[in-house]
Amino acid sequence: MRPLVIVPTYNERENLGPLVAALMAMAGLRLLVVDDQSPDGTADEADALAASHRGRISVIRRTGPRGFGRSYVEGMAAALQTDATHICQMDADLSHDPAALPELLAAAASADLVIGSRYVPGGRLSNWPAHRVLLSAFANRYVRAITRLPIRDCTSGFRVWSRDLLRRLPLERIVSDGYAFQVETAWEAHRARGRIVEVPITFVERREGRSKMSSRVIVESVLLPWRLIARPRVER
Repeated sequence: MRPLVIVPTYNERENLGPLVAALMAMAGLRLLVVDDQSPDGTADEADALAASHRGRISVIRRTGPRGFGRSYVEGMAAALQTDATHICQMDADLSHDPAALPELLAAAASADLVIGSRYVPGGRLSNWPAHRVLLSAFANRYVRAITRLPIRDCTSGFRVWSRDLLRRLPLERIVSDGYAFQVETAWEAHRARGRIVEVPITFVERREGRSKMSSRVIVESVLLPWRLIARPRVER
């Protein structure tokens, strides 16, 4: 395996150092930081870390319209230009434990998409307020009820993609800019007949900074499943 981890960032300067230290301890792992015009100097911190780990860390400084989904699409397109065999997704806020990544990569040996799941046996949430737990659980049930996706944790952003499946996704028509991005890409992966498995993880509350959740993100997430079931299939 030649794994490459994509980490989108916006005001994550305080979290980036500890995350990079944990990831760089894994032999052969490469990292792509996609910074979305952070005003707190996250991109400068990423460049400094890249200089300390030459050949293993790359940095994209995005321009143009901001967006979580846009950052991932740009990062995925760049990852497909490398020789990476597996492209990983992780949040920058340390809510995804880097120590769990080897288990996800091991599962990727027999799957096209591995999802770090909070809602399969063994998965759990840690230090989340009750209203966030309820919102997350309802969101996943809502998505599954409409789309019939055979995935317990449709909104998880801790993932490992095979190069082949990611290449077959129609990245050019991914429209979600919030956390609905995870649902949209899971939908396209299922439509592309990818082999999807879920591995239990513990998801913890972010250490530093503020959540990016907003009313606009919630509205987008409510509308997206209906748009997906009306979307025509694209064969690749």
